[in-house]
Amino acid sequence: QVQLVESGGGLVQAGGSLRVSCAVSGRTFNRYTMAWFRQAAGKEREFVAAIKWSDGSTYYAGSVKGRFTISRDNAKNTVYLQMNSLKPEDTAVYYCAADRGDSWYIATARGEYVYWGQGTQVTVSS
Repeated sequence: QVQLVESGGGLVQAGGSLRVSCAVSGRTFNRYTMAWFRQAAGKEREFVAAIKWSDGSTYYAGSVKGRFTISRDNAKNTVYLQMNSLKPEDTAVYYCAADRGDSWYIATARGEYVYWGQGTQVTVSS
C-alpha cells in the first residue's frame, strides 16, 4: 500500500508561482510512476504531469508544458509540482497519484493510477 499526502495549495494571483508537494510513504515506491492530476469545478479530472521515480523521466500535458515542472526528492520521499506563470484556468483541486509500479511507460489516463491523495486546492485570481 502507498499513502500520498498533498500540501502547498493556496491562493495566488495570475502570473504568480506556487509549489505543491506530495509526501509518499508505504511500500517501496522506486518502481512507481508518480503523477499530478487536477479537477476544476464541474469538469473531469485531467492529467497534468508525471515522473518515473526510477529514472526521473517526465511527461507533461500540453496546457502546462513550459510552465510547470514535476520533480522528486529521494531523500524526502516527496514529489513536487512547481507551477509558474499561473493562469485563472489553472484553478483546480490538484491530486497526487501513483500507478501500480509495473509499467515501463508514463501513463496519462486516470485509470492507470491506483493510489490517490486527498487533493489540495489551488486558486488563481485574475
